[in-house]
Formats: sequence, structure tokens, C-alpha cells
Amino acid sequence: MYKSNQLYNTRIQKGGALLEDMRMIVRSWEEFEGIGATSDIRRLLGKKTLARSRDTLVRTFVPRFIHGDPPNAWKIVRLLENRSVALEILRPVYYWITARSDRLLYEFVTEELIHVARSGDGSVRIEETATWISSHIKKAGQEWTPTVTLKVGRGMLAALRDFGILEGGSKKRIAPVHLPMEAFCYIAFWLERLGYGGGSLINHSDWGLFLLNPPLVERLMLEAHQLSLVGFHSAGRIYRVDFPTDDPGDYANVLFG
Repeated sequence: MYKSNQLYNTRIQKGGALLEDMRMIVRSWEEFEGIGATSDIRRLLGKKTLARSRDTLVRTFVPRFIHGDPPNAWKIVRLLENRSVALEILRPVYYWITARSDRLLYEFVTEELIHVARSGDGSVRIEETATWISSHIKKAGQEWTPTVTLKVGRGMLAALRDFGILEGGSKKRIAPVHLPMEAFCYIAFWLERLGYGGGSLINHSDWGLFLLNPPLVERLMLEAHQLSLVGFHSAGRIYRVDFPTDDPGDYANVLFG
């Protein structure tokens, strides 16, 4: 999934989610792709300097939406942008793509936050986050300064707030889980295209990004089946999940008209 020689990177300290910037670039990427992309995107985003525009493009957009996993993921959200899908539905899909491109963010949510959510407290503190980061990068044989570690931690928590996983200002806590049905089905569709079907789809670790466990995923699948958005059948621990079409554009039309 991750293509850097270093297991973890510090890119998220530069801006967190940058959701609106990413949306604007996604909607215009075909026009700007090429040598002049940085200066064109500066005009698009209204950044004060060329350096800030280049940071947004090279350190955020390209790793997430061009070279991430899945590659060229901008096309996944472009289908939704073209259909003027509501932000409430767009946000989880952008988050899913972002987390799959940043291993530290992915593991923090699926290994740490999911346990915090089940503990009953729900509070997320920057000091504890920084300690968790230090432990993880040390195990990977990497070393960051305390300042960088703190900045990465703040960037992660800010991104998770902007994506709706956390809420609050200086004192953050886990937000009530809400994954719109259309976003759930769209992510499931793409996971199926990535080779996960049946039980491997129901039990995929990506659902942990939304603090969901397999029984909750199964419940959402059943609701989607009742809405004729997917075909879902289960017998014990054997699952079959079918979609009404294999074409991404056609499925986007099924979900959004």
C-alpha cells in the first residue's frame, strides 16, 4: 500500500485534511496535469506563494490522489464531484483515500482510536497521541525530533476533526459515528474492485477507519441490500456481496442518480 522507503512520513503536519483544496484540484486536475500544474494550481487555490502551492500539490495531492492506494484515486472522487454529491457523503470518501495513503494516520485510527472509542471516555489528547507516534516510529527504526512528532500529531488530529472522526477545538473527543449509506456503499464498491469480496470485504480493516466492527458492517450491508444498493447474503460466516453493475460511473448513477 505504501511506496516510501520510510514506513512513516511527516507530510500531514503541513496542513491536515486540506479538504477544500483537494476538492478544487480534483475537479480541475485534467486541465492542470503537466509541467505548468504548480503555477496553475496557485491561481486556483489562491495561495500567497508558489512554494505553498507546490507543497499542497507535491506533499498532499500527489501522494494521496495520484500515487496512493488505489492509484489515481482522484478519479474515484471526481465521479462524485461531477454529480454534485453532498459534502456529508463526499467527506468520508476523501477521508478513506487520505488514510490509505498515510500509514501512520491509518494505524492511529484502526489501532488506537478504535480502542479509545470503545473505552467509554472518548477523549483524545495531543500528549498521548505524540507518545503513540514516538513509539510507532521507534519500532520502525525511524527517529523524529519531539517538535516534528508534535506537529505530526497535531496535523493528524486536525485532519481527523476536519473529516468528522473527531470533534472539538483544543480538547478533542471522538465524534458520534455516522457513515452515510451512499458513502458506505461507494467505498464497499471500490474495495470489491480492489479484490476484496465476501468475508474479506465485511472484515476489511478499512472499516476501522470509521470505527466500525464487522457486525456493524454486516448490519449496514443488510440495510443497503434492503435499499437495493447491493446484493447481500450471509449464511453463518459465509458472505456474498454483489453490486448491480461493475462500472464505477454506472454505480455512481445508482447511488446518486
